[in-house]
Amino acid sequence: MALTSVQSFRDVLGELLVEIGNEDQNVVVITADVGKSTRAAKFGEVFKDRYYNVGISEQHMITFAAGLAAIGAKSVVVAYAAFIMRAWEQIRNSVARMNLNVKIIATHSGYSNYADGSSHQMLEDIALMRVIPNMNVVVPADVHDLRRCLKKLVIETRGPVYIRIGRDYSPPITFGIEYDCELGKAYLLRDGHDIAIMGSGVVLYEALQAAEELKKMGISVAVVNVLSVKPIDRETILNVAKKTGRVVTVEEHMVFGGVGSAIAEVLAQEYPVPMRILGSTTFGRSAKSHQELLEYFNLDKKAIVKAVLEVISHGNR
Repeated sequence: MALTSVQSFRDVLGELLVEIGNEDQNVVVITADVGKSTRAAKFGEVFKDRYYNVGISEQHMITFAAGLAAIGAKSVVVAYAAFIMRAWEQIRNSVARMNLNVKIIATHSGYSNYADGSSHQMLEDIALMRVIPNMNVVVPADVHDLRRCLKKLVIETRGPVYIRIGRDYSPPITFGIEYDCELGKAYLLRDGHDIAIMGSGVVLYEALQAAEELKKMGISVAVVNVLSVKPIDRETILNVAKKTGRVVTVEEHMVFGGVGSAIAEVLAQEYPVPMRILGSTTFGRSAKSHQELLEYFNLDKKAIVKAVLEVISHGNR
């Protein structure tokens, strides 16, 4: 699969926010002094009276968004994933506990902020968000997923949603695949019968490349895009697991409490299969590129192929 048509998550986000603002005058955007770097400021350039920069004050940003939602606004919060976590208490108490219509768009997640190092590389946020009652968690695989999802989530979906995207790197994972974004739905990117690779985000590009390599070895691999991490698509996960009998999960997140954990919770309760969870076990580090970090932390094509072969070997003993 050639790496073509690579677009920037944050650039597409800025364009979509303007489109959404044109379609729905109840939409407001709130950020915490990162409008330029997240591209949320594009919304502010067009809709000055519906754009709020509260300064470096994430707790206030969430509380302010909750207040606007309580009086009928469709609040969209945009900030770095790492810094949004400063406001976890406000997200829990002011947004989720009240089940308010606040959409939290967390940019620069995973290893995407490669140059700024571990302080800016958020690898724990899925676990922190999916544990909160009423909170939905969506992780677009690429900008095409973001285009499918954002308008629907902001304009049509009621209640809190955490939307996790990267900074720039967005290889074409779902380009040319037809499906609608729905909460509670996962999507089959590639069919197979020997083993399944399930995951979220840009690492699915590595999963698809790994599947191609494994095909050359005579191994048929299914690849599943777990776009909606919460609510999770139990039916699709179980159906694919029953068909393949083995699962490897991949994510730019800690192996504790993330997408792999969510999938394991489904399988452990209803259909246990041999499984390997690939992800992070420690903080990130500075690097020259996103790809360098995927390789360093064993989330690249080579590492996924190795994990698949090990699971198959173990299952055949």
